[in-house]
Formats: sequence, structure tokens, C-alpha cells
Amino acid sequence: MSIYHQALGELGTVFARLDDASVDAAVEVIAGAGRIALYGVGREGLQIKGLAMRLFHLGLKASVVGDMTTPPLGAGDLLIVSAGPGHFSTVAALMKTAASAGARTLCITAQPEGQCPKAADHVLTIPAKTMSDDRPEQAGDTLSVLPMGSLYEGSQYVLFECMILKLRDRLAIDSDAMRQNHTNLE
Repeated sequence: MSIYHQALGELGTVFARLDDASVDAAVEVIAGAGRIALYGVGREGLQIKGLAMRLFHLGLKASVVGDMTTPPLGAGDLLIVSAGPGHFSTVAALMKTAASAGARTLCITAQPEGQCPKAADHVLTIPAKTMSDDRPEQAGDTLSVLPMGSLYEGSQYVLFECMILKLRDRLAIDSDAMRQNHTNLE
């Protein structure tokens, strides 16, 4: 079996174990939010930025934490964070700030028992290995062919695009409307 097929098979295993009701619940939370700010670190942060872009394409008020144009969050707003291994100090601090301002939090993670997911209003679990548990002594016989926890970030990409499809249907937005929100400064 080629490494391509092995990687695709591993992604398939993640999605076979994914709780679709949790995905639908996350879609509803996003659909009902006013402003949406998103944050993640490292490769997770790259996937979160992709999700923010797609939410913007849907016409939602989405921004990435750290950008100069990120508005304040408050009641009715949502902070979406990624904490694959269950905790990052920056994620925990941002969640606390958002919650103190009255915003709700959605934590996307592979470790639902971690500190950040336990503090979140909503949790979406991606059942994939992250960099924190992808060593042979930790993973047993389930070590991914993808390096350093990339199975989690690869799963995020596919999941986020599917969530956008669900949101597009839920909000009755067509592809042409999304394209109108795409930049022309490329």
C-alpha cells in the first residue's frame, strides 16, 4: 500500500469515528453567532485561518485573533479555538477573556478531557492523533504514517470544509454568493 493510500485510510478511520451530531451542534452554534473570532497555534492555527476565511466567504463576521481588524467579542459572539492536545496556555487565556466578556466558546480538540475543552461551552472532538500522542510508546499500534500529529490537522481541513458545506445549506447561501466575498486582490 502506498503512503498516499495509507494516509487516506487513516483519514477515513478518523471520519468513521467522528460524532456527526457534534459536528451538527457546532454548525448550529456557528450559525447562531454574531461575531466570530478564531484562534489556533502552529499547524492547527493554519487550519483555523482557513476556516475563518471560509466563514468570511459565507458572509459571516469572522476574524482571526491577532489580526489588527479583530473586533471585541461580547454577548452573542463566539470564540472558536483549536487545542488538539487539550491545552495550550494561549488558548486557555483567550477562552477566559472571551467568556469574561460574555462570548461563548467552541473548542475543537482531539482530547476532550483536556483543560481547554473542559472550560469550553461547546466541544467538537476530532478522534485523531496529535503531536502530543504520536510517539510509538504512546500510540501503540495506531501510529500514523503522517509525521508529528499531522493526522489531526489533515482531519481539520477536511472537517472544516464539510462544516462549511453544512453551514452553506443551513444559511441558504449559494456558491455564487460565496465567490462574491472572495478577494480580488490576488
